[in-house]
Amino acid sequence: MPVWRYMELCLTHPKHGYYVSRDPLGREGDFITSPEVSQMFGELIGLWAAAAWNAMGTPMQVNLIELGPGNGTMMSDALRAIRVLPPFFEAADIHLVEINPVLREKQKKALANRKGATWHNRFETVPKGPAIIFANEYFDVLPIHQMVRKPTGWHERTVELDANGKLIYGAMPEPTPQFEVLLPPLVRAAPEGAVFEWRPDTEIMKLGRRLRSQGGVALIIDYGHVRSDAGDTFQAIARHSFTDPLKAPGTADVTAHVDFQALMRAAEDMGVRTHGPIEQGSFLKRLGIETRAVSLMGKSPPDVSASIASALKRLTEGGRGGMGSLFKVMAISHPSIATLAGISDDTPQPAPKAKAPNPQQAASDDV
Repeated sequence: MPVWRYMELCLTHPKHGYYVSRDPLGREGDFITSPEVSQMFGELIGLWAAAAWNAMGTPMQVNLIELGPGNGTMMSDALRAIRVLPPFFEAADIHLVEINPVLREKQKKALANRKGATWHNRFETVPKGPAIIFANEYFDVLPIHQMVRKPTGWHERTVELDANGKLIYGAMPEPTPQFEVLLPPLVRAAPEGAVFEWRPDTEIMKLGRRLRSQGGVALIIDYGHVRSDAGDTFQAIARHSFTDPLKAPGTADVTAHVDFQALMRAAEDMGVRTHGPIEQGSFLKRLGIETRAVSLMGKSPPDVSASIASALKRLTEGGRGGMGSLFKVMAISHPSIATLAGISDDTPQPAPKAKAPNPQQAASDDV
């Protein structure tokens, strides 16, 4: 089967899928996301959302949506932060897109004392209207296609069984016709044996279509690269260590790096404005994470202060264990929004050609 189908089954099979029946997060799980590292992350995301709401013109009702909200930690911390702006807090309707019943229960507990929320299996069922959308470590788990260059052209990479019943990589016998014309410039001269990864634009197109027609912004945070290039990034993580993605399918988190250049290109094709990408460390520093850390440490005993300092370093710095440079941040918005806190350049980009959202038209547009 193609790599994309193998990845899809590993993660979302109704019975054996990794993301369907377990909680993969935290120290007892397989990996830790930025919101689990420190409350500072979610708090700053909440304040960013408040600034975005202001840039949107402070609509009286806005859908605050999170895609793949994990344990609910980020949304919980964000809501605590936006209480400092009561008009925004009151305007926000919370919507969480989550397919995992185990994680849904944890999210309900995390948000029990915050604000009422509605859960969805699919983004398309979120009510229409202007939106602020969070997608933290969401795109990296969307299935990828892998293409392998051979003397005969680019062949779709597959997962197969060898004579001993062991999973191995293979390739479709025939090359994909005319695939070369779709390649980004950096990949066209790739040597034989090179691997090129790509994801369908479906998810980013859904976000772009909604924001263009109904207004709002989407914040995307993930690990990946800023230029489309060749390389095999398909990987698996179990118990906080890398493992073979073909070993014990369904029991480890299988992911691949996000191609931010491809995301931006697809979003711009939908007529929305793009912002970034920039490194997560720069984004958080622009939002004031260092000042927040100093404030928290000033109120904490020495052992807690040391933990806060460690979390700050992990979230903002590079190197082994650091998330500051590996993770990138970008946003997309309705073209009327020229700048967004922490991301946009000082010089506004030219607005894409798109009409301002029409409430009557938005009611009939697809999500």
